[in-house]
Parts: sequence; C-alpha cells; structure tokens
Amino acid sequence: MTGHSISSALDKIPKSGIRKLFDLSQGMEGVISLGIGEPDFSTPAHIVEASIKALKEGKTYYSQNAGLFELRKAISEKMKKENGINVSENEVLITVGGGQALSLAIQASIKSGEEVIVPSPSFVAYVPTVILSGGVPVEVECKEEDKFILSPDSLEENITERTELLILNTPSNPTGAVMAKKDLEDISDIVIEYNLKVISDEVYESFIYDGKKHVSMASLNGMEDSVITVNSFSKTYSMTGWRVGYLLSKDESLFERMLKLHMYGPVCNNTFAQFGALEALKGPQEFVHNMREEFQSRRDLLMNRIQEMNSVSAIKPEGAFYLFMNISNTRMTSEEFSEKLLNEEKVVTVPGSAFGPYSDGFVRLAYPLKTEKINEACDRMKRFLSKY
Repeated sequence: MTGHSISSALDKIPKSGIRKLFDLSQGMEGVISLGIGEPDFSTPAHIVEASIKALKEGKTYYSQNAGLFELRKAISEKMKKENGINVSENEVLITVGGGQALSLAIQASIKSGEEVIVPSPSFVAYVPTVILSGGVPVEVECKEEDKFILSPDSLEENITERTELLILNTPSNPTGAVMAKKDLEDISDIVIEYNLKVISDEVYESFIYDGKKHVSMASLNGMEDSVITVNSFSKTYSMTGWRVGYLLSKDESLFERMLKLHMYGPVCNNTFAQFGALEALKGPQEFVHNMREEFQSRRDLLMNRIQEMNSVSAIKPEGAFYLFMNISNTRMTSEEFSEKLLNEEKVVTVPGSAFGPYSDGFVRLAYPLKTEKINEACDRMKRFLSKY
C-alpha cells in the first residue's frame, strides 16, 4: 500500500459545486437564493446573552480538550432523555461545528484503502472527507421511488471485505428524507452481520414534520457500541456561525483517537460559545418548536407551487429544510439548469451533481426564506420553465 498524504488527496477533490453558483451570483442585483442551508432566524437572545455574560465574567480560558464539563453533562442528559442513547459526559466530545465532528469520526475510524459506504445523494463533505482520510468512498444510489432512503439490498450488494464504515444522514441534506425506525432497523441488521461502524449524522434532528419523530441509530438494540453520533447546535438553535458541534461514541479506544486528533487541531472549542450552547440546551425550547412549524408551512408552500410548474416534480420531504426537485423532463443537466435559471431569472439553486453521481436529474432548493421570497422565487421559476 503506498503512503497517503492529505496534500496529494486534495488534488483529487473538485471545488464544491455549491460555491460555484454563489460565486456566479455575487454582484448580481435582485438575486433570490434557494441555495443556502442555514436557518434565516437570529440566534435566540437568551443564548447570545449567556455567551456575552461568560465573556464579561472572564470565561475566556481554554476549556477541557473534550469541552466544558457542564455542556457535556447537559448533552449526555439530552441524549438519554430525547434520543434514547445512554452516554456519559466522558463519551461526549465538543467540536468545531458538526463539520469537525464528521472529520474526526471518519479520520479516526478508517485506515488507508478501507471502504466507506456513502448513500447518494449525499451531503457535499462526506466523499471529500473520506478521500482526505485515505479511504475509498463507495457511493450507493438511493432512488427517488424509495423516497431517497437507503435500501438494505443496495447496502449489502456494496459491502466487500474492505468495507469498514457506513455514513447515514437522517433527516437528509440534500433530499429531506427521514429514515423511520423500521428503515434503521433493517440497516442495523446488516451492520451487525458485517461488523461495520456507522457514523450517524443527525444535525437536522429537530426538523421533522407532520408529527413524525426522529430516531437515533445508536438507540437501537445492539447498535450503541457501533455508532458515532454526530450533531450540532448550528441548525436546531440557529447558531451556524458559532461553530459548536459534538459527537458521541461508547467505543472507548475510538473516542480516545478522536480526542487525540482534536487536541492536535483546535485543542478545544471556544469557551464562551460553549456557554451559549449550554444555555441553548438548558433554556426555553419554544423557539425550536416555532422554527419547525414555520419551516413546515414553507415546505408546504413550495410543494404547492412546484405542482403548478411545467416539467418538474418533487416528492414531499419529511425533514430538514431542503427539497430535491426532479428536473429530468427539462432535458437539461443540473448545472445547465441552475446556471440558466440564475442568468435568466436570478434564482440560485444547487445542481444535483454537487451531491453525487446519481443526482444530475435534480436540483436542491433550500427553503429557509420568508414566504414572500419563496413565492417570488417560484414565480420566476415558473416563468423560466414555461420557456422549456
């Protein structure tokens, strides 16, 4: 096996397909973006105040490498109560956003040349992070007719003796797909049979609609030692710029490996931001409920508007704040569609090709936008599509 370097792996990774359209739209007047994946709500005031208070009280020192003890304790309590995962504060690591949690989990779990199964369409960071970690990504198609849920048969067909890890993301970015308990149980049977590790990315757990509930992979029978759960304060509490995420693992040696990597990187997370995160968990939760309700009504609006348009369709996403719109009847590639829509109608969407090899017949629409902006974007899209 030849050596692996991050520098040489970087040469194999293209620039993000999402960035390209944002760069093109810079400087254009009157653009409406359905591209950005972050809530359009400000961080709640009580969270901001807690962080300012921590700063004023001089809490500007390093925290423990794994994060503030009080925050890890609060996360372990939340996990037991809400997610059914029995973890102690010593099995929780506070990271620089969900992004670093994901990197640590992948880097610490695989050796050079080992395979990682990535259900596709997938979040843009999964495949590059696997490549940078010396692994081999194996992208497995999740079809629209299966509601973009990974089928157990497809998973099993792609397992080889070099498969080490499976990445799951529910609710999903980019499709908004939500894995029900039964879906997760079917997958867990295979994970146990082949002795795989799982990274379960649950950063959108608070955004599931129509009264459905989030299920954590690590809460299932026999799974708790095999799963690294990745989560974040970014989406649930509208704290994207704060960069506070976390991971949990009951595998002691794997946890130590992730902590070691973290120590030789950022050392620890911002102490004062962690006090804000602590208040997010301990303080009132109405904000989260209200944001979920608002996103559900925006999703419903977007679905209704798409039904009025020529040549496109969508299945109703059950979670997150994305909709994966099928554009295959337009006979355009997703990049062509996104660029033309931007140039002709000043609406930013993200081409499906950014999310893997099976998604060129789709574009991702993000709907963390005020109702009038969604309506205006849809008017423009409808006009655009009437020409094709």
